[in-house]
Amino acid sequence: MTARLMVCFVLALAGIAHADAERFAVVIGNNAGASDERTLRFAESDAARVGDVLGDLGGVRAENQIVLRGKSADEARRALIATNERIRTEQQAGRDTLLVVYYSGHGDADALHLGESRFALREVEALVRGSPANIRILIVDSCRSGAVTRVKGGRPAPPLTVFGGEPSSEGVIVLTASTAGEDAQESDQLAGSFFTHYLVSALRGAADDDGDQRVTVAEAFSYTREQTIIASSRTLAGTQHPTFHYDLRGRAEVPLVDLGSARGRGRLTVPEGATWLVIAGSSTGNVVGEISTSSPRRTLSLRPGRYAVRGRTRDALLEGSVAVAADRETRVDPSALDRTTYARLVRKGGADVLDLVAGPFGGLLVQSPIIDGASACLGGVVGWTWVRADLSLSPRLAGCRSESDNRTLSATSDALSLDLRLSKAWDLSRLTIDLGLTAGGALLQQRFETRGLAPTRTSAAAHVDASVGAALPLGRSYVATEIAAQTHFFSHEEQDGSTGLVARFAVRALVAFGVWL
Repeated sequence: MTARLMVCFVLALAGIAHADAERFAVVIGNNAGASDERTLRFAESDAARVGDVLGDLGGVRAENQIVLRGKSADEARRALIATNERIRTEQQAGRDTLLVVYYSGHGDADALHLGESRFALREVEALVRGSPANIRILIVDSCRSGAVTRVKGGRPAPPLTVFGGEPSSEGVIVLTASTAGEDAQESDQLAGSFFTHYLVSALRGAADDDGDQRVTVAEAFSYTREQTIIASSRTLAGTQHPTFHYDLRGRAEVPLVDLGSARGRGRLTVPEGATWLVIAGSSTGNVVGEISTSSPRRTLSLRPGRYAVRGRTRDALLEGSVAVAADRETRVDPSALDRTTYARLVRKGGADVLDLVAGPFGGLLVQSPIIDGASACLGGVVGWTWVRADLSLSPRLAGCRSESDNRTLSATSDALSLDLRLSKAWDLSRLTIDLGLTAGGALLQQRFETRGLAPTRTSAAAHVDASVGAALPLGRSYVATEIAAQTHFFSHEEQDGSTGLVARFAVRALVAFGVWL
């Protein structure tokens, strides 16, 4: 199916998709739906972004574009009718025309929900399919709603059906955010829907695979679909698959934007090896584009101004600010950006990027003896660490061996303990220090050698520790040390055969190597 779609992408109306065709757009976004539907956060801002990119790069003049945010179905209907009348006038003058209609908001199988008003899909179909424009492109980003990654809408509903199958008029292209049985989703991190976010990135240049400075319907949809599937596959709502329908004749591709004709715009190029978000103004502004690690094209066309950039490499987060100048290329220099390893990022409270990091570690330990006359206990430790913004949790398994020897008796003592450490860390310039509390239990086995015999004795012990640690981050790995003051509690047999609970103090030191997965 994908191969057939890609072949069909290149079909268009011969001779009518030239750059000098008059272009029109009706862009609609509404956060509100019916009274029983949860209000969306980003549908209206998504509409504004689509309007911006169509005006900046899509050749849609201001007088040919209508952007409706939070308006009713009646206003949307009148906007489409008025635009079709303007297109008819242009065609009477002998000009080729192209119409783009975009909608983001609530919807069901029968209608788009613009607040409490409803815009019947059969009317939308009639107004788009019946438009006199040579090419008509309908883009629908609609479904239901949820939490951090939210489904667009508020309750189960029949699937949104656009054109009930293949459009029956020539020159019609339909892009939808998901299949009939799936939900379209919003992302708090992207401050928009997955589908529209990647569509805007595609139109700003991320999808210009052949580098000809034009982004066609084929390139835009291919990039948007691939990135939407990847991003939504990590969400609880599940994978979202954008869909494409067409009815075109001819051999010319349909360019949606012409990057080369965008005078007064700047070009921002990001390096390979990272996925980059580009944010207008500061890091708290609106995301204007994204380029993934796998993207062959790494340049976005932007308005002049200052932008925050955020790159995610395999090892760390890169953050900084760049100024984009008109009619010039600006290249992001990774060495000029702040680099934060993922564990430090979590501790900084970077939940919009990462709220948890975890991974294994292993190392060597030495512990002072808890049995009179024994040597230091030498051994190793393995464990796992979960780091959150407030605290770190580290279960670990440790084992060590000590020996004692005198004229009448020699013994070997083995200790195997299972511990749980809770710690609070502070990041300094290069090092990370932490304070922790540990509790655990151990099995102690003593093997005595006397008069040719080797009896053994096994006992249980518990311990609590107070510790201080330090770690040196090395990209996605780290080297750590820790010193703990321990109190051990175990049963001890006296010379008269009685037993009692004994508390012994010890010091444990360890050095470990860990990685973040």
